Amino acid sequence: MDDDKPITEQAMDTITSAVEATKDAAVTAVKKVRKAARKVAKKVAPKKAAKKKAAKKTTKKASKKTAKKAGKKSAKKAAKKTSKKSAKKAVKKTAKGKKAKKSKR
Repeated sequence: MDDDKPITEQAMDTITSAVEATKDAAVTAVKKVRKAARKVAKKVAPKKAAKKKAAKKTTKKASKKTAKKAGKKSAKKAAKKTSKKSAKKAVKKTAKGKKAKKSKR
Protein backbone atom coordinates (compact mmCIF):
# COMPACT_ATOMS: atom_id res chain seq x y z
CA MET A 1 0.00 0.00 0.00
CA ASP A 2 0.99 3.56 -0.64
CA ASP A 3 1.77 5.59 2.47
CA ASP A 4 1.18 8.94 0.75
CA LYS A 5 -2.49 8.25 0.03
CA PRO A 6 -5.03 8.05 2.83
CA ILE A 7 -6.36 4.60 3.67
CA THR A 8 -9.91 5.37 2.46
CA GLU A 9 -8.64 6.45 -0.94
CA GLN A 10 -6.50 3.33 -1.26
CA ALA A 11 -9.52 1.19 -0.33
CA MET A 12 -11.68 2.95 -2.91
CA ASP A 13 -9.05 2.37 -5.60
CA THR A 14 -8.87 -1.31 -4.71
CA ILE A 15 -12.65 -1.65 -4.74
CA THR A 16 -12.91 0.19 -8.07
CA SER A 17 -10.32 -2.02 -9.72
CA ALA A 18 -12.05 -5.13 -8.34
CA VAL A 19 -15.42 -3.95 -9.68
CA GLU A 20 -13.96 -3.27 -13.12
CA ALA A 21 -12.27 -6.67 -13.20
CA THR A 22 -15.52 -8.37 -12.16
CA LYS A 23 -17.46 -6.43 -14.80
CA ASP A 24 -15.01 -7.43 -17.53
CA ALA A 25 -15.15 -11.06 -16.42
CA ALA A 26 -18.96 -10.99 -16.44
CA VAL A 27 -19.05 -9.48 -19.93
CA THR A 28 -16.69 -12.10 -21.34
CA ALA A 29 -18.65 -14.88 -19.63
CA VAL A 30 -21.91 -13.60 -21.15
CA LYS A 31 -20.32 -13.44 -24.59
CA LYS A 32 -19.06 -17.02 -24.29
CA VAL A 33 -22.44 -18.26 -23.11
CA ARG A 34 -24.22 -16.54 -26.00
CA LYS A 35 -21.79 -18.03 -28.48
CA ALA A 36 -22.30 -21.50 -27.06
CA ALA A 37 -26.08 -21.02 -27.09
CA ARG A 38 -25.99 -20.05 -30.76
CA LYS A 39 -24.01 -23.20 -31.59
CA VAL A 40 -26.49 -25.37 -29.75
CA ALA A 41 -29.42 -23.58 -31.38
CA LYS A 42 -27.98 -24.20 -34.83
CA LYS A 43 -27.68 -27.90 -34.09
CA VAL A 44 -31.08 -28.26 -32.43
CA ALA A 45 -33.19 -25.95 -34.64
CA PRO A 46 -33.35 -28.18 -37.75
CA LYS A 47 -34.45 -31.15 -35.64
CA LYS A 48 -37.19 -29.10 -33.99
CA ALA A 49 -38.44 -27.88 -37.35
CA ALA A 50 -38.56 -31.44 -38.67
CA LYS A 51 -40.47 -32.56 -35.59
CA LYS A 52 -42.97 -29.72 -35.99
CA LYS A 53 -43.59 -30.63 -39.63
CA ALA A 54 -44.09 -34.27 -38.71
CA ALA A 55 -46.42 -33.28 -35.89
CA LYS A 56 -48.46 -31.10 -38.25
CA LYS A 57 -48.86 -33.98 -40.70
CA THR A 58 -49.95 -36.38 -37.99
CA THR A 59 -52.38 -33.87 -36.50
CA LYS A 60 -53.93 -33.26 -39.91
CA LYS A 61 -54.42 -36.99 -40.40
CA ALA A 62 -55.80 -37.40 -36.90
CA SER A 63 -58.22 -34.53 -37.34
CA LYS A 64 -59.46 -35.98 -40.62
CA LYS A 65 -60.01 -39.37 -38.97
CA THR A 66 -61.88 -37.86 -36.06
CA ALA A 67 -64.01 -35.82 -38.44
CA LYS A 68 -64.90 -38.96 -40.37
CA LYS A 69 -65.73 -40.85 -37.20
CA ALA A 70 -67.84 -38.01 -35.88
CA GLY A 71 -69.71 -37.83 -39.17
CA LYS A 72 -70.41 -41.55 -39.10
CA LYS A 73 -71.57 -41.44 -35.49
CA SER A 74 -73.92 -38.54 -36.10
CA ALA A 75 -75.32 -40.29 -39.18
CA LYS A 76 -75.96 -43.44 -37.15
CA LYS A 77 -77.65 -41.47 -34.37
CA ALA A 78 -79.82 -39.62 -36.84
CA ALA A 79 -80.82 -42.89 -38.53
CA LYS A 80 -81.70 -44.42 -35.16
CA LYS A 81 -83.80 -41.41 -34.17
CA THR A 82 -85.71 -41.34 -37.42
CA SER A 83 -86.34 -45.09 -37.29
CA LYS A 84 -87.60 -44.81 -33.71
CA LYS A 85 -89.86 -41.89 -34.58
CA SER A 86 -91.28 -43.62 -37.61
CA ALA A 87 -91.88 -46.78 -35.55
CA LYS A 88 -93.71 -44.77 -32.88
CA LYS A 89 -95.82 -43.02 -35.50
CA ALA A 90 -96.71 -46.32 -37.10
CA VAL A 91 -97.78 -47.75 -33.73
CA LYS A 92 -99.89 -44.67 -33.04
CA LYS A 93 -101.55 -44.83 -36.45
CA THR A 94 -102.41 -48.49 -36.08
CA ALA A 95 -103.78 -47.88 -32.59
CA LYS A 96 -105.94 -45.01 -33.85
CA GLY A 97 -107.19 -47.11 -36.75
CA LYS A 98 -108.25 -49.97 -34.47
CA LYS A 99 -110.07 -47.59 -32.12
CA ALA A 100 -111.92 -46.02 -35.00
CA LYS A 101 -113.01 -49.42 -36.34
CA LYS A 102 -114.27 -50.55 -32.94
CA SER A 103 -116.37 -47.45 -32.43
CA LYS A 104 -118.08 -47.86 -35.84
CA ARG A 105 -119.34 -51.33 -35.00
